[in-house]
Amino acid sequence: MSYLTKIRKVQKSLKTIESIVVMFVGLAGGIAVGGGFVAFLTVFGLIPRLTQLTKSAKYIPAYEMAVVLGASCGGWFSLQNTVFHMSDYWLVPLGLACGTFIGMLAAALTEVLNVLPILAKRVGVYDKIVLLLMAMVLGKILGSLFHWIYFIEK
Repeated sequence: MSYLTKIRKVQKSLKTIESIVVMFVGLAGGIAVGGGFVAFLTVFGLIPRLTQLTKSAKYIPAYEMAVVLGASCGGWFSLQNTVFHMSDYWLVPLGLACGTFIGMLAAALTEVLNVLPILAKRVGVYDKIVLLLMAMVLGKILGSLFHWIYFIEK
């Protein structure tokens, strides 16, 4: 066996090991994030509160199953290059539905937890809550810009 053949063989085995490690880390991360998301929604009682606000309490098990299936399917689709061959006009009702869901979820979350006053009191900046809000907004903007500039290929 020549020296180049040995190097290629080692590179191939390292590629296999790297692929296995990446799959394991991705699976572990997906389980952690998905489990955390579902636990976050169910432990804090967001789904029961959301159903109480919308007067649809009889559908709580269906809502919880939808959250679990949504987290599972979302994780699965994020691992693939999924393409839906549909018209761009479908984005309007889809965006409205997603926006409505996120808005209702955010309203239920803030109502259940009173997040900002508790955070401001714990951090000790209750009198400077506007600065806390600005820091959160600027952090989100800078994080998004960094993601788009650094990670998104042109």
